[in-house]
Amino acid sequence: MNDQEYYDYAKTLIPGGTQLLSKRPELQAPGLWPAYFTEAKGCVVTDTDCRHYRDFSFMGLGSCVLGYGVPAIDQAVVSRIRQGAMSTLNPPEEVALAETLLEIHPWADKVRFARTGGEILAVAVRIARAHTRRSTIAVCGYHGWHDWYLAANLSAANALDEHLLPGLSPLGVPTELRGTCQTFRFNDFDAFDELISRHGNDLAAIVMEPLRYEPPESGFLERVKEAAEKYGLVLIFDEITSGWRNRLGGVHLDFGITPDIAVFAKAMSNGYPMAAAIGTAETMDIAGSSFISSTYWSEAIGPTAALATIAEFKRNQPWKGLKKTGRKVVEIWRSASSRHSLPIECHSSDALSHFSLKDCDANVAKTIFAQQMLEKNFLATTSFYASTAHAEADIDDYAEACDQSFQYIKNALSKGDLKNALTGPEAHIGFTRLN
Repeated sequence: MNDQEYYDYAKTLIPGGTQLLSKRPELQAPGLWPAYFTEAKGCVVTDTDCRHYRDFSFMGLGSCVLGYGVPAIDQAVVSRIRQGAMSTLNPPEEVALAETLLEIHPWADKVRFARTGGEILAVAVRIARAHTRRSTIAVCGYHGWHDWYLAANLSAANALDEHLLPGLSPLGVPTELRGTCQTFRFNDFDAFDELISRHGNDLAAIVMEPLRYEPPESGFLERVKEAAEKYGLVLIFDEITSGWRNRLGGVHLDFGITPDIAVFAKAMSNGYPMAAAIGTAETMDIAGSSFISSTYWSEAIGPTAALATIAEFKRNQPWKGLKKTGRKVVEIWRSASSRHSLPIECHSSDALSHFSLKDCDANVAKTIFAQQMLEKNFLATTSFYASTAHAEADIDDYAEACDQSFQYIKNALSKGDLKNALTGPEAHIGFTRLN
């Protein structure tokens, strides 16, 4: 079976086909975007048909900011595996990692660990509810798949549509959780003030991404922090996406706003499962009284990988290069857009960027772009996660391929029917169309 046939077969065994929504090929270029990899080194991914692609898309959904297969990290992990990755006892590396995280974030006193972003956010929310003895959570951003978050879509089916992924179904989430998760829009002062005036006394926590594609407007995080203090809420910064790619540790350090809890995963361990919640002793100590426990949170590989990754961050300060690469890619998009008279809208926090073509069917254009870039041996879509593995030569080749793909789209538009330029089915949108 080739890669696509193998994926079709997988869907007969695995509901949804994959374990991660964002890795479903239908979201990019159905029938063409590869589903499986056999090797990943630097920024090059090899699929099961032995085709090689340079990854200018998600780089492991943002987890591999240092590239795939970093020798220093892999060697540390292999060394720990040879010593034993799991036992009846605890790994000392988790203590060393706790010390390291608290050294980088002097405002924090205590740490709890998990292995995935969704898990550690659920831990943080449990801690907040235990600390405040309240249940309702206010959210701004994407925070995973757990019941506490998807409960927002029980009250309104589209409540989370503006928070990265539209159409998330709360099927299976207890209806009794209706009303326990309220949403507000990033940088929308009025919407936040209205939410606080209606629910402030009932809230246990505010959970938000301090940064994704756009920085916070002046005073916005301050407004959120003031409300949390006024109503006795736990302020949780979700730095699963923003953390480490913008600076050493959490980007909130640049903004000068300290939360009660900050949550990390993804880039902290460069592709190995590891997640952490750090916080003040006043907030975190209650975690010792709530049952928060899991066997594989006590294995040694995750903390080992995180320590090796953070050592690389301290040694090489990669976030500087990530921002530079991100700005170059955005300029490539803008230049190609200008040359071919394709209006474009870009959103970027430098290391993480996104674009959409205007004045046309944006999803069809996105699909064509992915299809054309695949033909040129690039995994590329309208989002770009920068990595230090993106070398100058790779960026130059990407620029040429990007320009040719934009020209193809422009030629298709000039003929009057963009859909005729598709070489496969149109990409699916969000979660709903995949089910």
